[in-house]
Amino acid sequence: MGLSNITTEKVKERVDIEEVVNDYVSLKKKGQNLWACCPFHNEKSPSFSVSPAKQIYKCFGCGAAGDALKFVMDIEGIGFNEAIKHLAQKYGIEIEEEKAATPEEVQAYNERESLYIVQGFAKDHFSKNLLDSEEGKSVGLSYFKERGFNLSTIEKFDLGYAMDSWDHLHHAANKAGHSDDILLKGGLILQKEGDPSRKYDRFRGRVVFTIHNLAGKPIAFGARILTNDKKQPKYINSPETAIYHKSDVLYGIYQAKQAIRSQDNCYLVEGYTDVISMHLSGIENVVASSGTSLTENQIKLIKRFTDNVTVLYDGDAAGIKASLRGIDMLLEGGLNVKAVVFPEGDDPDSYSRKVGSEAFQQYLHDHARDFIAFKIELYAEEAAHDPIKRADTVRQVVQSVAKIPDPITRSVYVKESARLLKMDEDIVLAELNKILLKGQKDAYFKEKQQAPPPPDAGAPFEDFLPEQKSKWSSADVLAKQEREMMRLLVTYGFEKVSDDLHVCEYLIQETGDVSFGTPIYQKLFVEYKRALKKGVLPDADYFIKLDDEEIKGEVINMISQRHEMSDNWEQKHMIYTNRESDDLSKTTFNEILRLKRRVLEKMVDETMEKIRSAEEQNKLEEVTEFQMVLISLNGSLKEINKQLGTVKSR
Repeated sequence: MGLSNITTEKVKERVDIEEVVNDYVSLKKKGQNLWACCPFHNEKSPSFSVSPAKQIYKCFGCGAAGDALKFVMDIEGIGFNEAIKHLAQKYGIEIEEEKAATPEEVQAYNERESLYIVQGFAKDHFSKNLLDSEEGKSVGLSYFKERGFNLSTIEKFDLGYAMDSWDHLHHAANKAGHSDDILLKGGLILQKEGDPSRKYDRFRGRVVFTIHNLAGKPIAFGARILTNDKKQPKYINSPETAIYHKSDVLYGIYQAKQAIRSQDNCYLVEGYTDVISMHLSGIENVVASSGTSLTENQIKLIKRFTDNVTVLYDGDAAGIKASLRGIDMLLEGGLNVKAVVFPEGDDPDSYSRKVGSEAFQQYLHDHARDFIAFKIELYAEEAAHDPIKRADTVRQVVQSVAKIPDPITRSVYVKESARLLKMDEDIVLAELNKILLKGQKDAYFKEKQQAPPPPDAGAPFEDFLPEQKSKWSSADVLAKQEREMMRLLVTYGFEKVSDDLHVCEYLIQETGDVSFGTPIYQKLFVEYKRALKKGVLPDADYFIKLDDEEIKGEVINMISQRHEMSDNWEQKHMIYTNRESDDLSKTTFNEILRLKRRVLEKMVDETMEKIRSAEEQNKLEEVTEFQMVLISLNGSLKEINKQLGTVKSR
């Protein structure tokens, strides 16, 4: 169960964060770093930064941060050992087992691994049924061949067949050593109500479509009935499990991700067979929502690979109108959206088989419309002679335009909408502004109703506005200053402020009488001094390589910068900007003074509170004593402010 230190170290030495992250999102270079929209939260413009030089990532929107290993753990929702194994497989590193894990770790790991294993077993079982059994070949394989699916396509998508038997899979799985408990948790068998001893297969007498995760592992199944039995649903799907959440998955994403990235476009269809038929037509950048309503997480999954989506609709106007909410969600997710409508009665699967690959591809090219033209055409006929419906069409179009987060793109679509609707641009713009204003008001009142979050001790001072800082308590401000002190120590501790004095030595000497009130900074300070005792001058890389995730995450937050000074700025414009590293002795001295000032301010607040309490209890001697302490503290504050050139500290 446990991994050897050798395996872990080999993975850490070999792993490259750019290669790892690029498997999940499309990175674009800007300055020294690589940027993308964050895969961990929904955002409109890129705030997710990857530093190849430091081998770390940082999202300035949601705060997610870490190294390549942490990224895999979070994106895949797996533990440390699983992440090491995942990366070891990616880089072809042999996995060596070593120490035993705790019982809790073993149980959690085994259950998840067992689910992957049993789904893999079921995939192989269904495939064997399809290709080797008489029933599978005569029923399932015949169905796939009628649709033009060849053996290579069947293998590519792991298609299969579930025998028309109550317990064919159940019996085979038990025989192979898989327990009923894991088969139930994996959604492969069901238990009869009122009789726990009676268990039977979920999928029976159906062709089976395997659903893969982004890494290509089987995680669930969809199964289609081939008879006209009205009492049974056409499709049955796996339930949600520990490894399968349908709102996070798109059918075909594993087979499509490279093509989506290279084509910079994703075709979005409805069903399993639509995806496979398009692959047969030579179009691989296609995924399906598998009959479910499109979700935010599915949109985020697409956006990892491209900003462009083309939605393919069956030729059914009523059905299209019912699913238009999906286009608005795609727009809101920051994607550029086009749509293609097939002739009435056709879908991507039937039309591709009807006209052939070349004509199908040409149809997609010729009939792709941006969402504005698509919406207008959809409502054009019924709105042609009805002023009320025409006005409603205008509102429908403008409401979609309002979903676009980028103001420049929004402005372009206002002009295009006015042109296609044959209306004055000012009228379209006025309607748009009305919608946007209402959205802003709703957001404002929603924000007012929510309690403001406490200041983030992990964010730098410059990220906060003056009105935000004014609401902080002295304890909050002290935590921020403690962070600044530790950031300086981690970033420049190994530099020298003089010929024989390092920054870390100077800081530690001067702060010897100050203790850190924030646990993480005290912990980091202790770890720093421990390294010094071992004869190591630690830098940021030293802490990132520690196994302590709390320290690692904090240090990554400290050293990540959202904005970079352009390399050509000073040379091109002859404008020189002072940096804190230009004069480390002055920077260090000022930070020490600021920390001491924040400590004194906190002591002043505490002393004033004691004075108020003593006055309420009429303890005049204590009031006098605390007043003398307050005078002393204010005197020290005044002296520090004088050295810092500050009239008022807060």
